[in-house]
Amino acid sequence: MAVHPTTDTIAAIATAPGTGGIGIIRISGSNALALLHQLFVPHKPRTQYTSHHLYYGSVIGVQGQVLDEVLAVYMRAPHTYTCEDVVELHCHGSYVVLQEVLQAVFERGARPADEGEFTKRAFLGGRIDLTQAEAVVDLLQAQTDKSAQLAVNQLQGALYAELEEVRGQLVQILALLEVAIDFPDDDVEIVQHEQVLSQLRGLVIQPLEKLLAMADQGQIVREGIKVVLVGQPNVGKSSLLNALLNEERALVTAVPGTTRDTIEESFVIRGVPVHLIDTAGIRQHEDPVEALGIERARQKMEQADLVLFLVDATAGMGGGDEELYQSISDKPHVVVLNKADLVDERQVSNLAAVFGGVPVVAISAKHQQGIDALQETVYGCVVGDKAELCEQMNCAPNTRHKAILAQSLAACRRLETAMMDGAPVDLLAVEVQSGLDYLGDITGLTTPDDVLDLVFSQFCIGK
Repeated sequence: MAVHPTTDTIAAIATAPGTGGIGIIRISGSNALALLHQLFVPHKPRTQYTSHHLYYGSVIGVQGQVLDEVLAVYMRAPHTYTCEDVVELHCHGSYVVLQEVLQAVFERGARPADEGEFTKRAFLGGRIDLTQAEAVVDLLQAQTDKSAQLAVNQLQGALYAELEEVRGQLVQILALLEVAIDFPDDDVEIVQHEQVLSQLRGLVIQPLEKLLAMADQGQIVREGIKVVLVGQPNVGKSSLLNALLNEERALVTAVPGTTRDTIEESFVIRGVPVHLIDTAGIRQHEDPVEALGIERARQKMEQADLVLFLVDATAGMGGGDEELYQSISDKPHVVVLNKADLVDERQVSNLAAVFGGVPVVAISAKHQQGIDALQETVYGCVVGDKAELCEQMNCAPNTRHKAILAQSLAACRRLETAMMDGAPVDLLAVEVQSGLDYLGDITGLTTPDDVLDLVFSQFCIGK
């Protein structure tokens, strides 16, 4: 990310690319109001603008030409998104018009905003902490209602509140330790070890462990999982893809090898995005096109979070099935017995017994039977024993948070061990301060500039 002075007045298109009814140019900085006076000619002449009021008029180019009819709004600092003076021009949504208006803004002294620079200024201005800034990205990229709600909760400070509770407990412990350091010869035992240990375990270590558990589930809710359909030709992989998507997405024929390349689509199971990949049926074949599809199928199998291994219930496990199953047996997988409507329950039970304790679901993709049970099995395999946590969590640390939380937790566990071993008070204080510093990295209190640049580089320009 380029390094620019934060005192510059910046501008960018704040709405998504493409044609729409409205496109918004956002301007932020100390010269925003001056730029409005230069750019905008109100329908009813005026010399002053009331903050947070819309005005109708025209945007004028540097040659005096009318570029667009717009609604303009001036928002006075600090009651703005960036805590600076902000001007927005609500133009018609033509990309050409927006570019012309934006160029007129630049020609009058503003510079192009960097990725995420508006939100970065909100962070630097103290309006939001770093976890809330990152929540903006999560909200923009949300794929499901659940991931959007997690982002909104974090934007409202849910994660910050959890971290502040832990931080407050560590500050209390550090205060006790520092008093003990300052008065080493005092006859009274200032640090009550058992009481502090209880506080450390119950109000610091356990909450950090819970946050780390929520991070794993949060990643699933935000990013989803890759599920790959694997099986021999003509076992019904494409039919299952269509059944799960509830639409005719893949071509289905009785001819083996119809699918020669991967087909990727997405759907949602209880708030979890599932990226479903239908692969070419794996077999020995001399057709070079089908061979390429089979090789790509093997690559997708290696990248999968979960494999759905399809077997034709009417044919059972043949030699080709057994060989293919060996190649995926060490990955998380579910066995799917397709065409189960054509055999009796005893045959299904006998075939399921072959796979031992592996989850087995009998379905008929053609007739949409067993699909709900398969979806629930997939959800159970992904979320596992944390299903209740996933349903109830109101915040979820991201990958960056998770790494730092693990470091903070490690420092707190070292503190616990040191206290049990009777370590000197000054050593205990070092571990407490280490845990506090890591938490500060998450919220932005002590985050290095290069990390901040990396965080905000994930934003789109205009946000």
